[in-house]
Amino acid sequence: MGAALRRIQLGSALSAFGLGFTVPYLYVYVAQVRDLGAGTAGVVLAVFAMAALVVLPFTGRAIDRRGPLPVLVVASVVASLGAAALGLSSNVSAAVLSAAVLGAGTAVMQPALATMLVWCSSTATRTRAFAMQFFLQNLGLGIGGLVGGQIVDTSRPETFTLLFLIEAAMFVVLGVIASTVRLSRTPSFSGARPADESKTTGGLRALLSHRAMVQLCVLGFVLFFACYGQFESGLAAYGTEAAGIQPSTLGIALAANTAVIVVAQFVVLRLVERRRRSRVIASVGLIWALAWIVAGYAGLGHGSQTMATAAMISTYALFGLGESMLSPTVAPLVADLAPESMVGQYNSAFALCKQLALAVGPAVGGPMGATLHGPYIVTFVLFSLGITVLALRLGRRLTPVQDQPSVEAVPSRVVAVSLPDAEPVAASAVTTR
Repeated sequence: MGAALRRIQLGSALSAFGLGFTVPYLYVYVAQVRDLGAGTAGVVLAVFAMAALVVLPFTGRAIDRRGPLPVLVVASVVASLGAAALGLSSNVSAAVLSAAVLGAGTAVMQPALATMLVWCSSTATRTRAFAMQFFLQNLGLGIGGLVGGQIVDTSRPETFTLLFLIEAAMFVVLGVIASTVRLSRTPSFSGARPADESKTTGGLRALLSHRAMVQLCVLGFVLFFACYGQFESGLAAYGTEAAGIQPSTLGIALAANTAVIVVAQFVVLRLVERRRRSRVIASVGLIWALAWIVAGYAGLGHGSQTMATAAMISTYALFGLGESMLSPTVAPLVADLAPESMVGQYNSAFALCKQLALAVGPAVGGPMGATLHGPYIVTFVLFSLGITVLALRLGRRLTPVQDQPSVEAVPSRVVAVSLPDAEPVAASAVTTR
């Protein structure tokens, strides 16, 4: 990685480390430590998520007009203020307002960081850049959660205030590191533009007219709805109600998920970076379908408690394997589909679809996982198989370089050809797939 890309990755990892300090304990902090009740805690979590839906529609255009760097610096300052204010909030209105500010700031960071990665990488190196970001963010979240767990004490509110202040400091560090980066647009968008770019004027209409991007957004919604949107809601409710596992086991399952991502990321990267992205995503759908079937055995198989617990942990681990395959494929594909002048808008649109899935997923999956155990498993097995179908259909709309960037890195072989009554001239032998 170049110096600019190393700094971006470092700042991204540190911000994830800060988030890991507080996100696992936000509900406990509002409901129990500040004694504002479970209802207020639910509102705070909802506002934290919904704030992203308000700011993301405007984020992409700001990134494309002003550049990702100033947008990221402003977002880091806003998130820092929100984190510090939330750590000092002692009443309902202050907690809700602080959560909105924090949610808006962290939401804007995602497309800004993604656009900076695009500017600092080429089509051939983008896969590894996004894989490294995903690896470092998960590592940061995991370490932050572990360290934060050693600090918090529900009988001492000041320990939670310390966590939020550390989080605020990490966002400031991200802004400082980002401000030292010198960006220049890379000339690596040649194979990553819509075919009719000459007629594109930018904006929402241009994005919606790009069918491959629309299909990718639909696919992204289903991906996040069927996986991330179920982790802490439907799947957790199903595990405790149907499988009868202890709540503490959910923490072990989440740790297994993170461990698989951290251990498998670069092994998986070697396997997928020279394969078609659409087929890799299709494989994820099959892996997640297997994960839901294993979860079905845990809750509906009438086995021993030990087997049920092992099956639930295996379910989270299989999800982690699929996530490690998505990180080097989906996010780089968003960037490679975007015209150079609309990278920020494409990243923001995809982040908006992700956030919608994370908002709808718990609302649908939570009640089903708690009460409708059989239909819940069947529904999400079908959603996972739908990922496979959607990915294969998307592959038909991608150019060879968009679907498999490694083909662009294959050097052409130059041969000499002889023409009648002329000097030998060089011609490129075109490498085809």
